[in-house]
Amino acid sequence: MAPYIFKKRNLIHIIDLRATLRGLITGRELARAVATQGKYVMFVGTKKQAAGPVQREAQRCGMPYVAERWLGGLLTNYVTIRQRLDRLVELEELEETGQIDLHSKKMISSLRRQKRKILRNLGGVRSMDRLPGLLIVVDPARERIAVNEACKLGIPIIALTDTDGDPADIDVVVPGNDDSFGAIHIFLTTMSEAVLRTLAERGVAPPQPEAEAQPEAEAPESPQLEPAEAAQAPEAVQVPAADEAEPAAQEPDALPEDMPDQAQPEGAEAAPEQPRAAPEQPRDAPEQPQDAPEQPQDAPEPAGDAAEPEPAGDAAEPAPEEESV
Repeated sequence: MAPYIFKKRNLIHIIDLRATLRGLITGRELARAVATQGKYVMFVGTKKQAAGPVQREAQRCGMPYVAERWLGGLLTNYVTIRQRLDRLVELEELEETGQIDLHSKKMISSLRRQKRKILRNLGGVRSMDRLPGLLIVVDPARERIAVNEACKLGIPIIALTDTDGDPADIDVVVPGNDDSFGAIHIFLTTMSEAVLRTLAERGVAPPQPEAEAQPEAEAPESPQLEPAEAAQAPEAVQVPAADEAEPAAQEPDALPEDMPDQAQPEGAEAAPEQPRAAPEQPRDAPEQPQDAPEQPQDAPEPAGDAAEPEPAGDAAEPAPEEESV
């Protein structure tokens, strides 16, 4: 990778961006040339940073891709791979027709597990009916098996290569950081845009990617009654809305005490008056003396025995009794 390195600083290799730009332009022209011939352009990238962008860009332009795991012999032994894809079609037909329910539960679980495995590894190449004409690879050091198979079959390769890669087997080298989301996005977007532009010039619409998610369940339709049944059906009771409901009787607010009683209509019985609470005593009223006034000390005290009334002064005392002779 020495021709693609600008300089070395603190044991860090700095990539020459001019070489990166030349690689992007050359790769874009090669992708357009292959797409013009009507050949497939396969996107390959199984590392965590590249799996999502590879799948998204490949589905956008309707091309095959490998984003989960590269199976050995995917290109050199394509006949066997095609047989596994035919098996996937058989398993899907079993589920669509309901014949899978005729097997035992253990067999049903085994068949569904087999279907998930084929979809995970070969779901991106199920629409590829022939070998591709170009490989677009992210990190060729990691995808060494794919690079070797493409070299054996003479398929050209465009690869995003880091400073630790080997550009010997790569036809178009795009030097860059293959661990960066931004670098991977720019590289894949440039290639997919070239393919889309070529398909638009040819007047070929890219095939729509198959949706992996299950379709949403449709809402159950309400049963429609026949005219005879509709006539016999009881009418629905209409419940008044909250706004149309009769207003609740509001209790009159308490009248102040000073307001005079309103005149009642004739013949109406007077309601018993409610006892009113006694007015509270003022807090500032003077306190009543607790001690009673003492009686004067000069007042005559009553004698223990009742005194006999004294005779009047003018009254004569009774005459003494005469002594007997």
